[in-house]
Amino acid sequence: MAEQGEIALTVNGAERRVPSTWGEETLLDTLREQLGLVAAKYACGIAVCGACKVHVDGSPVNACRVRTADVSGRSIRTLEGLAEGGLHRLQRAWIVERVPQCGYCQAGQLMQAAALLASSPDPRDEEIRAAMAGNLCRCGTYERIRRAIRRAAREAGVAGTPSRG
Repeated sequence: MAEQGEIALTVNGAERRVPSTWGEETLLDTLREQLGLVAAKYACGIAVCGACKVHVDGSPVNACRVRTADVSGRSIRTLEGLAEGGLHRLQRAWIVERVPQCGYCQAGQLMQAAALLASSPDPRDEEIRAAMAGNLCRCGTYERIRRAIRRAAREAGVAGTPSRG
């Protein structure tokens, strides 16, 4: 329970508190500046690039457009909390497929991909394209991202073939 003058947030499974003066700040700023969770990045600031993507109650959201006060009492997951005890299967697939180049967008890409696999464990290529459309990559690694998502699905033991149409 938060004390007066504080906002209680559940971040990566742990209760965290921030001063209530941060209620009007974006969730992205609060995560980075108050809680030291810096994987989500500030890029466009208008929710079109996806670099700041986190999960709120299991759904992907652009943290640059959500007020901290609006997520009080809700479950927030960042890239830092994606895996428990080691790398998440998506992170392993990202490495094998050599997805990152500059790396700036990768936290948002991974969080969006994790939400996709949670809702559709064996996504078809068109599902992957549609789900990932709101995440921009200036380096253009989109095909590697799709391969990594398919690899992660296979690793979970649900996809039977390397690529589905």
